[in-house]
Amino acid sequence: MAQTHPLNQEISLSVIKTACSNCNLRELCLPFGLSLEELERLDDLVSTRRRIKRGDHLYRAGEVFDAIYAIRSGFFKTDVLLEDGRDQVTGFQMAGELLGLDGISTEHHTCNAIALEDSEICAIPFSRLEGLSREIHTLQHHFHKVMSREIVRDHGVMMLLGTMRAEERLAAFLLNLSQRFTARGFSHAEFYLRMTREEIGSYLGLKLETVSRAFSRFQEEGHIAVQQKHIRILNVNGLKALMNHRASC
Repeated sequence: MAQTHPLNQEISLSVIKTACSNCNLRELCLPFGLSLEELERLDDLVSTRRRIKRGDHLYRAGEVFDAIYAIRSGFFKTDVLLEDGRDQVTGFQMAGELLGLDGISTEHHTCNAIALEDSEICAIPFSRLEGLSREIHTLQHHFHKVMSREIVRDHGVMMLLGTMRAEERLAAFLLNLSQRFTARGFSHAEFYLRMTREEIGSYLGLKLETVSRAFSRFQEEGHIAVQQKHIRILNVNGLKALMNHRASC
């Protein structure tokens, strides 16, 4: 029986290993700015790579928090159960973003994370990440930036819900998605909505009928073209004008 050359074995393992250093999303995730040696140390932290089927939970509210999750591919939503039994969507997360930060303060997850399409995540044990962050200041600095970004995003949602009219909220939502897709190398003007109109309404604090009317008006005015969940932005400046109009009022 032929023996595998150690070098070939090492190359094979490095190719199939769940490794931050081999991930093409690393500039959108935690490892941005780390040296090769530091990346290799972070590689050892990634305990598992999991596939989550559409509709399945990555974690549920109340479960013990022990890891954060880097989305390698796919799309998720987070939601909470309100007292009246309704689900309130609190966010949408895509490849290159992190899930699980909600559990840091209480050591229990405060929301549900559900896959909106077949997805894949990398699990990073938080206790070990904390320890490594104390040793690698670049990692600690970047993790703080990630936390800050989440806070800023939450404040942005509060602004949406508190001060914007329905059409302004939807315009801001579509422009935000466009920017996030662009950062991942995809088209800024054409993308597929993984979430339903009802989920968009829940996130933006709008009724389903209001969301549908806003989409219809945007299409009638030539801002977008809609075919079910497929969106083409035809007039970016038109959507931005809604926001500029609000800012000038």
